[in-house]
Amino acid sequence: MKSRRFELLSSLTLTLLGFCLLTGAAEAQGSTAAMLPSGDSRFEQNGPSVSTLQLSLEERADVYMARKMFREAIETYGKIEPMTAETLNKIGVAYQQQCDHMEAREYYELAIKADPRYAVAINNLGTVYYMRRSYRRATALYKRALALQPLSATIHINLGMVWLARHNDAEGQRHLQRALELDPEVFERRGGHGVLIQDRNTTERAKFDFYMARLYARQGKNDLALQYIRKALECGFKDRKKLLEDEDFAALRVLPEFGELMKQAPKVL
Repeated sequence: MKSRRFELLSSLTLTLLGFCLLTGAAEAQGSTAAMLPSGDSRFEQNGPSVSTLQLSLEERADVYMARKMFREAIETYGKIEPMTAETLNKIGVAYQQQCDHMEAREYYELAIKADPRYAVAINNLGTVYYMRRSYRRATALYKRALALQPLSATIHINLGMVWLARHNDAEGQRHLQRALELDPEVFERRGGHGVLIQDRNTTERAKFDFYMARLYARQGKNDLALQYIRKALECGFKDRKKLLEDEDFAALRVLPEFGELMKQAPKVL
């Protein structure tokens, strides 16, 4: 139950200067007022003042994170006692949101030291090494996290991405497909901030988009398959023969939208 709770919290999306993406469940606009930190005029809304609301330090920090006020979040999380693995991980996420990967790594390591079985922090530490192109170290961390939380679509995605970066396409596709089986909406979800980082960056983005198109085509999700074909072509995917001959795309080839995509001039990167 605990791992499932953190899995739900973990869906977050944010691009870290082209390096990493976070995916998450968006904070509902209508419910934001009930979470606002008290005594801060930046959070005042029309109607009764929210300054009378009593929020814990962690709740205040979580709202700062949702509003991308990362320095304030770090400062507020730092006042929490005792400092748990979950709180240390959140500080690491806040630093990583600011692309301060050294500080992020330090706090993820502290979180793991506090709880060696905390898969969330182990995964997040893996994303730091992934961004530094230390792919073997990232792979080991993702595998360790997945062993603790095998039903995490996010960790399967990260492991798939690092295998693609290491040119092991079979393993990469296997983990991406497993992620879709666990959460059919995981690649299309957009939202706010959470605690588990999902890294969709790859050194071969066009290849990733092609494989996603193939996975969606196999599921009969033609609109999504066409979207990823378009993305692959825009990223310079060159092997159009696969698109024209692969049986997974047979149902797409009869669609006029597919024909229009094939007419586009190859992208030169």
